[in-house]
Amino acid sequence: MTGARALLRAYVEAGKLTQVATLGPDGSPSLCNVWYDAHFMPDVLRFISRHDRHHCQNIRRDPRVGGSIIAIDLDGLGQVARGVTYTGQARELPRSGIAHQLGAFLARWPAAAGAIDADRLSRGETPTRLYEIAVSEWVLFDEGNFPDQPRQVIEAQTIIIERS
Repeated sequence: MTGARALLRAYVEAGKLTQVATLGPDGSPSLCNVWYDAHFMPDVLRFISRHDRHHCQNIRRDPRVGGSIIAIDLDGLGQVARGVTYTGQARELPRSGIAHQLGAFLARWPAAAGAIDADRLSRGETPTRLYEIAVSEWVLFDEGNFPDQPRQVIEAQTIIIERS
């Protein structure tokens, strides 16, 4: 049996879309689907979106998010379920100084280059921005590898910043 963290990483890296839940002004949940790029140690998911979208406005107001990634092709009820959920804090990254992060996203999703590039972004010439979710907790749900206890809580790997 492969370790839970290794399975989690494989499922997240293989995934393409994540459903992200943000909190609206009245505290009600709001869902969106975004294409993402995952990185580990620290555990982050990055996505692009127009800054005026409802979920982006919600993130600026309240950074708490949750989300899910389905790790199987869906055929029908009764198949072995595999997926990942997460909680964390989201933020809009600055418009400059993020060439590495933006380059990694565009390497995975080259078709997004028409919506965002580092030069146009730094000049404020695009409504599209890069967002980052710092994952604080993962939950792997895997009925195939963990039939007796499919729900596996996995602490996220984060960077600890020491304050003087």
